[in-house]
Amino acid sequence: MLLLTPQHWQDYELIDSGNFEKLERFGKIITARPEPQAIWDKSLSEQEWQKMAHATFTRAKGVDKSTEKGEWNIKKGVSEQWWINYAYKNVKIKMRLGFTSFKHVGIFPEQSENWDFIIDSISEMKVDKPQVLNLFAYTGGASVIAKAAGADVTHVDSVKQVITWSKENMEASGLDNIRWIVEDALKFVKREVKRGKKYQGIILDPPAYGRGADGEKWILEDNLNEMLKCCKELLDEKHGFLILNLYSMGFSALIAETLINQIFENSFTEKQMGELFLLDKFEKKLPLGVFWRGKR
Repeated sequence: MLLLTPQHWQDYELIDSGNFEKLERFGKIITARPEPQAIWDKSLSEQEWQKMAHATFTRAKGVDKSTEKGEWNIKKGVSEQWWINYAYKNVKIKMRLGFTSFKHVGIFPEQSENWDFIIDSISEMKVDKPQVLNLFAYTGGASVIAKAAGADVTHVDSVKQVITWSKENMEASGLDNIRWIVEDALKFVKREVKRGKKYQGIILDPPAYGRGADGEKWILEDNLNEMLKCCKELLDEKHGFLILNLYSMGFSALIAETLINQIFENSFTEKQMGELFLLDKFEKKLPLGVFWRGKR
């Protein structure tokens, strides 16, 4: 069981965490926003947080800690959109960030650990132009990374607006020709299985709950088993990598391991599982989901 935290960020840091909040720096912008797993005390004072933060997210009134909808209080003169960079080995990408009504800013910085894995996996692969499928792909950090590393990428998300956002990230990174699919992820992979399609890399970042482009319902515990069975049919038997992220607080890495071992019949020659976390300046470890990943 591994505990992994990002190693190569210049444009991101977790400054402090506690009292169900986190204080983060994205490039030159510092944000304060809710974090339900930061149940400990803050290390800095409330006054220091208020002084440092350029933007603070407040949940909508009358909602519980699990609800992410709310609004940002942005200090005067602070831009609502800005850019940050990420680099690992010979791969460099650029990502546009912005304040959304669901506390997100367009990137999950802990995922850079998986970005490095994608870059290493593609560089080691004895396949010309490997095909990579990114499901529940959001603003496309993993898609842009895979493209920059030399793969042909198919990016699937049910929300048209985040596909547009992903295109901006691709173009700003000096790339083109990612295949964009606005569709329910499970419906898409079922169709790809019927077509006999094969991919050398599959990335899954499913939410606990979600809706497809046509209102299809996604419930993690109900649909993940079927999704992974489809991915087994799609993943190249000889050359391939698989990444699964789980953010639901009720899911452990052991669930991911058991599911994948059964469905893929222990066919991966290398595999890792564990938790992703961010380390703040005061050495507090903030867990941000579990992962399983493997290579053939």
